[in-house]
Amino acid sequence: MGKHSARAPQAEREATGEIPVVPPHAARGSVRTEPWEPVGRSAVRGPAIGWGVIGRQAGPPSVDASPAPPRAEVARRSGGGRGGPSGGAHRAGGGMGRTVTGVAAAVVTAVLAVIVAGQVEDGTESRAQARTQDADPRPGADAASRSDSRPTPNGGAVRVTYNEQMARKYPLDKEGKGSGEFAAVPGHDKAPGKGEVLRFRVDVEKGLPLDGGLFATAVHRTLNDDRSWGHGGVRTFERVSSGPADFVVTLASPATTARWCAKSDLDTTVDNVSCDSAATDRVMINAYRWAQGAETYGDRMHEYRQMLINHEVGHRLGHNHESCEESGALAPVMMQQTKFLTTDGTTCKPNAWPYPGR
Repeated sequence: MGKHSARAPQAEREATGEIPVVPPHAARGSVRTEPWEPVGRSAVRGPAIGWGVIGRQAGPPSVDASPAPPRAEVARRSGGGRGGPSGGAHRAGGGMGRTVTGVAAAVVTAVLAVIVAGQVEDGTESRAQARTQDADPRPGADAASRSDSRPTPNGGAVRVTYNEQMARKYPLDKEGKGSGEFAAVPGHDKAPGKGEVLRFRVDVEKGLPLDGGLFATAVHRTLNDDRSWGHGGVRTFERVSSGPADFVVTLASPATTARWCAKSDLDTTVDNVSCDSAATDRVMINAYRWAQGAETYGDRMHEYRQMLINHEVGHRLGHNHESCEESGALAPVMMQQTKFLTTDGTTCKPNAWPYPGR
């Protein structure tokens, strides 16, 4: 009677955690007397989930696993023996008891191993997803996959080259009316060649949905090409935005172009064309033709725009219209190529240059 009474308080103390319970496989050796801390990132692994269960590792798992139950709770669930004050394991019913206890402990250990492994795997997957969404890309990785059409890292648009812009058509109403007011394209482009220097200004009608800077660049580059009117170093062209100018190349709507051409008794309304308004200082470039081209050139927009500039400035320099002289030959730049490529049954090929070369 006295023996059983002595064990009852001990069981109660074990249940409350005042006396640590040692699992069966830790029967030998000393017993810790302080309460067990939960197993976390920095805690020492207990025998219930020890190194032999999930394999020895170089350090703690890289994720914060849920706290493991204290040793007393693990022992209670497994039905293992209760350690006495001496620290030895309690024998519960001989060999059969040891067998049952060992099997139960093994089952609990296996279950805990699966749980911990699942927590580590889940945590690793979560971190991998977080790195994918939040981490900065590897240096150079994005550059290798970025195509030229995609936005640059600073959010700006990919630069479109001069040739690409000159090759495009742009929407514009063929009967459009503009404001009738002009603005000079700012900036200055030096005369790059030799010979006589001719200065020109570029004006664009206000409100036109076209790139005035592209137009100004095109005029300067075209006129200073060796195939143009400066061929052989006889002259060179300088673009100014203020001060004296020998002529003004003007991009204007069809209606405004017609009005300025009429000042020189020229009618551009029939074929919606351009003109050199000789009675004024303006070489008028019809914005509809600049934007949409002509059937004679099809989709060859860059070449058509070069022809348009050379043809009208050619009039300013004193050149008159010419005809196709030889079938299959390049058309003279002063032929009215916007309207046709055939004269008197002789058809020429489109040509943008006064001196195209062979």
